[in-house]
Amino acid sequence: MARKHKSRSGSLQFWPRKRAKRAIARVRSWLNINDFKPLMFAGYKVGMVQVLAQNNTPNSPTKGSQISIPATILECPPLNVFSIRYYKKTYYGLRLISEHVSDKVDKELKRKLKVPKKINHKEIKEYDDIRLLAHTNPKLTGIGKKKPEIVEIGLSGSKEEKEKFAKEMLGKQLKLTDVFNNICFVDVHGITKGKGFQGPVKRFGISLKSHKSEKKRRSTGNLGSFTPRKTDWRVPQHGQMGFHTRTEYNKLLLAVNPENIKNMKDIHKYGNVKNDYLLIKGSVIGPKKRLIKFSHSIRQPKVKENYEINSIRK
Repeated sequence: MARKHKSRSGSLQFWPRKRAKRAIARVRSWLNINDFKPLMFAGYKVGMVQVLAQNNTPNSPTKGSQISIPATILECPPLNVFSIRYYKKTYYGLRLISEHVSDKVDKELKRKLKVPKKINHKEIKEYDDIRLLAHTNPKLTGIGKKKPEIVEIGLSGSKEEKEKFAKEMLGKQLKLTDVFNNICFVDVHGITKGKGFQGPVKRFGISLKSHKSEKKRRSTGNLGSFTPRKTDWRVPQHGQMGFHTRTEYNKLLLAVNPENIKNMKDIHKYGNVKNDYLLIKGSVIGPKKRLIKFSHSIRQPKVKENYEINSIRK
C-alpha cells in the first residue's frame, strides 16, 4: 500500500527555538540608500481590526471594489533622542568608539539606566557610521507602565547629513510622521507570544502515536538511527515554545493617522489610543502592549499595493 506523503514536522527555517533574552528585538540590518532618512520607529501593539477599503492596486482582480482587510494597530508615542553613537568599521564588524549624551535627559530614563553626571562632548572626526539612541514614552499611553525601553535608530545618507540631523535631534523628540508618512512596506521586528515548555506534538506538529503504542502517545516515536549513537538536532523534541525573536519582511503600512478613523477608544485588553498610530496589513507578532520595531524594508517588492480606507471595525 502506498505511503501517505507527509512533510517533516517543524520548519528548520526557525532555528534554534530558544527563548529570547529580552522582550525587545534587535534590528540586525538596515536599508542602504543614498537618500537621507531615519530608518526605524517603535510602537506598542494595540490589537487587530477589520478595515473596509477600496482596492486601487493595478492588475488586481478586485480593483475598484470595496474589500475587507485584516489590520493591526500600533500606537507610536514620540521617541526621546538622548544620545549619538559613533561607530568604526573593524575586522569584526562595526564597533562603538564614542557616544555623545544629551544634557537634557528625561527623569523617566533614570528608571532604566544610570545617567552620567558629567558629560564631555569631544569632537569625533574618524568614524564610519552614526546612529541615534532613543527611549520610548510608555507613560503617554494607557498600558500602565512608566519604565521606558531603549531603541537604536539607524540613519541612511551621507556622513555629513547623518551628523547634522543627529546634532539637531539630540535632546528632542522624534515623531512617527518624521519617519513614516505614507503607504510603504516595512520590516517588523518583535518577540512572539510565549507558550512556555511544550511537548513535541504542540511544538512541532507531529502526529499522535497509535493507542497500542508502548508507554507514551504524545512523544516522538523514533529518536534516530542506532549508529551514530547520538540524537540528531533535527529530531522533534520537547522544549521552549514561543517568546522567540522574529522578523517579518514586507508588511504593508496601510495608513498613518488616517483622518476618517477617529474612534480609537475602549479597545479590548488595551484601552484608549492617545498618540499617533498606524495600520499594518495583516497580523503582527507578539501579544498586546508589547513593543514592536518597524523599519524601512530592505527587500522592496515590485508590486505596489494601493488602498483607500473608508472605515474601520473593531
